[in-house]
Amino acid sequence: MIAEARRAVTEDRLLGGRVRLLQAARGYRVAIDPVILAAAVPARAGEAVLDLGCGSGAAALCLLARVPGVEATGLECDPAAAALARDNAAANGVGDRFRVLEGELLAPPPALRAARFDHVLLNPPYLDPARARLPEDPDRRRSHGEAAAGLADWLDLALRRLRDDGSLSVIHRAERLDEILAALAGRAGGAVVFPLWPGGAEAKPAKRILLRARKGSRAPLSLHPGLVLHRPDGGFTAAAEAVLRDAAPLPV
Repeated sequence: MIAEARRAVTEDRLLGGRVRLLQAARGYRVAIDPVILAAAVPARAGEAVLDLGCGSGAAALCLLARVPGVEATGLECDPAAAALARDNAAANGVGDRFRVLEGELLAPPPALRAARFDHVLLNPPYLDPARARLPEDPDRRRSHGEAAAGLADWLDLALRRLRDDGSLSVIHRAERLDEILAALAGRAGGAVVFPLWPGGAEAKPAKRILLRARKGSRAPLSLHPGLVLHRPDGGFTAAAEAVLRDAAPLPV
């Protein structure tokens, strides 16, 4: 199955060509969310980062391209996606800085259970099957819809793997912000909510949010002005282009 998945791939580019990405030709396809998520992580050279549910490695690779000297670990349950992530690490020359582990979120491998990280980032499945209709395609269903592990489980593992005062960065649907904050209560604080505004010709509500918090912090929550993604003509704004093409960090 892994060999078959490797044949049915496309090669794409992220960050204005800085990142080469092999990804499955069918099913889940990387959009802008992992690129924006990576831009929100305040990592520095010498620090260790965990990408939960790393898929083919898009978010981790974007972070490694932006911040030389960072070391990343990815956890991925799908063997085919994990194989692509390893191929992508090698293709981008960061095979020595990006380790990909296979395992389930609710039963992580021993190598992950023994590790602690300075930063954790996650782009978990957005859809709760009890409240949303999931895609028909099996691969898209797996990547978009929660299975045995719910949103609280993703955040719980992220916090358990963080060092004290380590940062957690998550991108998710705005409608589930209350669940995220509930899962962090008493365990992480200083949360910054960063809306991603669609922009365009008409003002629209933010469908996505970034949230960053610190493990063990007691600082209050704050609401950031966020990022407007699109100009009235539908193209990306200059601020969005800086993140998506030029590898600029987000001021979260």
